[in-house]
Amino acid sequence: MSFDGKELEKIKEKTEIWENEYKNIPKREVKFTTVSGMDVPPLATPDSLEDFDYLRDLGLPGSYPFTRGIYNTMYQGRLWTMRQFAGFGSPEDTNKRFKFLLEQGQTGLSTAFDMPTLMGYDCDHPRARGEVGKEGVSVSSLADMEVLFDGIRLDEVTTSMTINCSASIILAMYLVMAEKQGVSWEKLDGTIQNDMLKEFIAQREWICPPRPSVKIVVDMIEFCAKYVPKWHPVSISGYHIREAGSTAVQELAFTLADGVGYVQECIERGLKVDDFAPQLSFFFNVHNDFLEEVAKLRAARRIWAKIMRERFGAKNPKSWMLRTHAQTAGCSLTAQQPLNNIVRVAIQALAAVLGGAQSLHTNSMDETLALPTEESVTVALRTQQIIAEESGVVNSIDPLGGSYVIEALTNRIENEAFDYIKKIDELGGIIKAIDTGFPQKEIADAAYRYQLELDRGEKVIVGVNKYLNDNEKHMQTLKIDEEVDNNQRERLREIKRKRDNEAVRKHLRSIADAAREGKNLMPFIIDAVREYATVGEISDVYREVYGVYRDPGYF
Repeated sequence: MSFDGKELEKIKEKTEIWENEYKNIPKREVKFTTVSGMDVPPLATPDSLEDFDYLRDLGLPGSYPFTRGIYNTMYQGRLWTMRQFAGFGSPEDTNKRFKFLLEQGQTGLSTAFDMPTLMGYDCDHPRARGEVGKEGVSVSSLADMEVLFDGIRLDEVTTSMTINCSASIILAMYLVMAEKQGVSWEKLDGTIQNDMLKEFIAQREWICPPRPSVKIVVDMIEFCAKYVPKWHPVSISGYHIREAGSTAVQELAFTLADGVGYVQECIERGLKVDDFAPQLSFFFNVHNDFLEEVAKLRAARRIWAKIMRERFGAKNPKSWMLRTHAQTAGCSLTAQQPLNNIVRVAIQALAAVLGGAQSLHTNSMDETLALPTEESVTVALRTQQIIAEESGVVNSIDPLGGSYVIEALTNRIENEAFDYIKKIDELGGIIKAIDTGFPQKEIADAAYRYQLELDRGEKVIVGVNKYLNDNEKHMQTLKIDEEVDNNQRERLREIKRKRDNEAVRKHLRSIADAAREGKNLMPFIIDAVREYATVGEISDVYREVYGVYRDPGYF
């Protein structure tokens, strides 16, 4: 894409004529902007691309700066991984759902855990009452993991696990599960979310303060770099930042700033950047604005490539690549007219594909009401399969690349995200920025502005503030049997009765000693879970040694 001076002058002249005519044409009262509030040019031309260089800013797929995709063949080589989020009730319930989804053509597992597990409590803890199995699967010990993956060979699937402050314990259980199946750790492929920085920014599920929390994340990165080379020990997540109300630019900037924070901590540990960076992965939200979301994912790859090569001096091209899972936006779904959510999800999924995601979860139409039924999750999976098999968009690599409006939006998102990253650097890095409440306040302000626009009707949500329907039909939803709580507590009682409790106590003391001495905790946690030490017992060691983080209440 290049124009000589005379050609560009002609384009500018014609554009100015068009713009003058455009001003006098009657238009809708509400000017269209992106979901983030970024103005979309009504007509994009080469003049929209200031200081744009084809090779520098766009290039080819599989080549730095990876704007057009991290692999040279992209979906021509292989499709993205279709990874539907699944987890509810007992391990038996979720194991059944896993197998159902695999039978329906899903190509990777994705595990949701219930709130007690996410917060580091066993199912028999008083704080767990009423929450066991309600929004994810209940896992307290290795015995639960054995049931969860019963009949599923861990070397034949890739597994994603969405868990953070107790991620080290769940990963240890997964590794011991592999041992029990006779599967070498070198063959395990998958991801564990394990992004504690975004917890302090947005999702707010934690045990310890930021510093020790990040220390445990680095322990896992270091351990996996040595012993589990195909595993992604952290999925640096913008998804929850966006769900909390951020703009697309804030989601991108704060997520990549988190990534910078982890890389810096690993380097300070003494790790070489090219030894661990290829195992880092990302997770982004895909919201309603189609063009903005495509541009966001393209900008994300370009920014990360520049950061890793120019800021951290990474030499391995794999260290420059931003590999990302994407999920359609849960916060965009509506309880009103839930069938409309099928359309929203399809548009968002298409944006993820055209943006070049490596794996994708599509939300189910009923997820604002309850956990998805088999019928609704099948429709969500079929949405991906129709895009892959019927739409034809996979037949061209980065088919929107070179579009004036896409490239203009990509450039603007990149520049605005770098402005945020610079501000965070000036504050002393992402952990200090979190301590001051900077990203939290920015997200809160953005969420407030967006809600005001909805309340005023300046933005439309079909079926909510426009095109209402007073005769909606009730949708059948999934119900969690209350017996799940009793059955899970009974299983845990039996495990504690049968295991070697003296060995468990010994291993818990070893974890505490290692934590106080600043050692890598993963070998000690693995030894403990082999003896069926529980999520809650090991999390209690964290609480004892590192203390419990309390929300400072910036608002």
